[in-house]
Amino acid sequence: MSKQHALVGQEAIEVKGWVGAHRFLLLRRASQFGFLLLFLLGPWFGIWIVKGTLAGSMTLDVLPLTDPLVLLQSLVAGYWPSLTALLGGGIVLATYALIGGRMYCSWVCPINPVTDAANWLHRKLGLPKGWQPKRNTRLWMLAGILIVSGITGTIAWEVVNPVTMLHRGLLFGMGFTWALVIAIFLLDTFVSRHGWCGHLCPVGAFYGAIGSKSLMRVSASARSACDDCMDCYAVCPENQVISPALKGKPGSSQLILAPDCTNCGRCIDVCAQDVFHFTHRFDERVAEPSDKTLAPESQTA
Repeated sequence: MSKQHALVGQEAIEVKGWVGAHRFLLLRRASQFGFLLLFLLGPWFGIWIVKGTLAGSMTLDVLPLTDPLVLLQSLVAGYWPSLTALLGGGIVLATYALIGGRMYCSWVCPINPVTDAANWLHRKLGLPKGWQPKRNTRLWMLAGILIVSGITGTIAWEVVNPVTMLHRGLLFGMGFTWALVIAIFLLDTFVSRHGWCGHLCPVGAFYGAIGSKSLMRVSASARSACDDCMDCYAVCPENQVISPALKGKPGSSQLILAPDCTNCGRCIDVCAQDVFHFTHRFDERVAEPSDKTLAPESQTA
């Protein structure tokens, strides 16, 4: 029987407590602001743990990290990166190929809190879904920036990349960057639900492709306990990935294997029935029904 909650995740809060029902959200915010702070400690306070930006950096003067999309644009533009940049790109590429490319979107990208806040307000106001460009639009955006890089001989996306502009704005004054951040917020709130990350951002498309075969996955292993509250669909930024795992036919995989999944963990947070959990892509275990996971109507039968 479907249930309607006055507040998305309210049942999870009652069962797990507020912190338990926001565990991964809190960890993600700590991760996002922690990464951003590492890059700002040097310019702001002279503590140079990391030098550079998310596009390219050196940690403790030892560990190079380079955005693989920046490297790709550089190659298309006709510039051969340095060995250090190539090494840094290889490290980042291997890491996200292993843990899931779009974890960058939910655990690192500093624009994600902006789009999450917009989605929260969108739900709070009860607004319709709005204009929804096709999800492959971001693939066309990705192809477009590579074409522009090749034609202009520049790393084109970095000119307008909201992440780079935010970092630059925090160091030298926000200025126009505020307009860009506010525009993304307004787009996701009033024009298109999950419009920026879900449909337009080429960085998300790129990292999704990188992590398409990654090991880390979310599993709906206890899907038999699902009570159709729909809270997971409400909070998931890519909720089209949920149904194959949660509502699949008997014998179908309970793993969320779609590369669009950001591994944000919000479905785990808001599910009072503990249907979801993090695991690896080879874990095909299905939880057996128990007194704890039986739906309410089964408990009272």
